Amino acid sequence: MTEIWKRKNKNAGLTYLTSEGVPYLSFPLLKKTGLVKHGFSTRMGGVSEGKFATMNFAFTTGDNKEHVMENYRRMGRALCVSPEKMVLSYQSHTTNLLTVTAEDIGKGITRERDYRDVDGLITNIPGITLVTFYADCVPLYFLDPVHKVIALSHSGWRGTVNRMGEKTIERMKKEFGSKAQDIIACIGPSICGTCYEVGEEVAGEFEKSFDPKYLKDILTGKENGKFLLDLWKVNEIILLEAGVKTENIQVTDICTHCNSNYLFSHRTMGKERGNLAAFLSLK
Repeated sequence: MTEIWKRKNKNAGLTYLTSEGVPYLSFPLLKKTGLVKHGFSTRMGGVSEGKFATMNFAFTTGDNKEHVMENYRRMGRALCVSPEKMVLSYQSHTTNLLTVTAEDIGKGITRERDYRDVDGLITNIPGITLVTFYADCVPLYFLDPVHKVIALSHSGWRGTVNRMGEKTIERMKKEFGSKAQDIIACIGPSICGTCYEVGEEVAGEFEKSFDPKYLKDILTGKENGKFLLDLWKVNEIILLEAGVKTENIQVTDICTHCNSNYLFSHRTMGKERGNLAAFLSLK
């Protein structure tokens, strides 16, 4: 069913799969390692209703909590992971990261989270599934196949201008001895550079934070005084500057705004919507 997607680059290879009646998106670069279970959700295959229809993963937006829990159970079956062993982020557009241990299993699912302002999760424990949330912002998936470490990070424009991808890699290095040249990194479905319009203030933050040689690739001025910002390209630049090899990076070709029939998009729907989720677990 890949023909349903409006794609920016049909050679990028993001795969559309269905398992146990649940559609999700998958990265071939991660899948071929055989080391992880992973996926990025769509709006389809769940039980939520109305503005949350149907696969919403947010407990905090007014959806029926049992519907949301059933969505987690369905995705768990699709990915062959246990919802009870998931750990959920608590996002607020920071670059804060949590190293997830066995003590954190189930937080956000079976018990309350005892942390706030966490936009990235890291672990080296097989069986724990990291979960982060999206509706236009950029999901970043990381795998160190040498030291068997994974990370998931949420990177909107604030996270991106503050180099969330680089900070995730630095944390993996510090805590687990990872080397950037070994890391596989994937940039997930999010709003694309032809849809994401920002004002002068946001554009100015990127102009201050990135080498001028990159600006023509990440910012495009418009006649209305606004700018188009390419978060996919910026995050790729960040990963390359952090030392990740070009061949170890896969960039999405699917825009949430262009595909709002199938993916939740804040730019399209505002706050009246559900949340998509990224899932990543070591086998």
